[in-house]
Amino acid sequence: MIRVLLTDDQPLVRHGLRVLIADHPRLEVVGEAANGAEAVRLTAELTPDVVVMDIRMPGMDGIEATRRISPYTRVLILTTFDDDEYVYGALRAGASGFLVKDMDMDQILGAVEVVAAGDALIAPSVTRRLIEEFAARPATAAPGPPRRVEGVTEREREVLALVGRGLSNAEIAAELYISVATAKAHVGRLLAKLDARDRVQLVITAYELGLVAPPG
Repeated sequence: MIRVLLTDDQPLVRHGLRVLIADHPRLEVVGEAANGAEAVRLTAELTPDVVVMDIRMPGMDGIEATRRISPYTRVLILTTFDDDEYVYGALRAGASGFLVKDMDMDQILGAVEVVAAGDALIAPSVTRRLIEEFAARPATAAPGPPRRVEGVTEREREVLALVGRGLSNAEIAAELYISVATAKAHVGRLLAKLDARDRVQLVITAYELGLVAPPG
């Protein structure tokens, strides 16, 4: 079973997710928190596999809570994307991905499983919007020409740039005329060389290195 901690200041949101998860054969809710401070405390007490985290909450917000939790437990952000100004900050704090509250319920439950398995939530229909949003922020734009990273090959830099654009392994393979297995292997080596937890962190690194230009 995948143990889930729900963190949201809206009781109805937590209740709705709890009801959904109760019918899922591989997920169980082990606790609920109404703010970031409670999430940090309950994570230490209950050791969940995944914390589903809102961003805007009274007291300690989801970004600070994610920063404290993410080294030990995987965090999946649940937010209202269109009016949320803090998604990039949450990813920089260590979140493994994000959901929007109007997503299909099956997608939300599937995303929890994806993150629990050690991957990041990179759904092209959602993630590319996120990439455009945080890449446009001044803090993410790398000045000057693209910087090099010791130990990363030229091919791996090409792959990293494509990851930064939100491409899947299959799309990377098609773009570079390589097999999907080879694309996956390149991504795996990048994760190891760059000490990145998951694909979301690779996206951030691609922008910070200047391999992908912010849109606009």
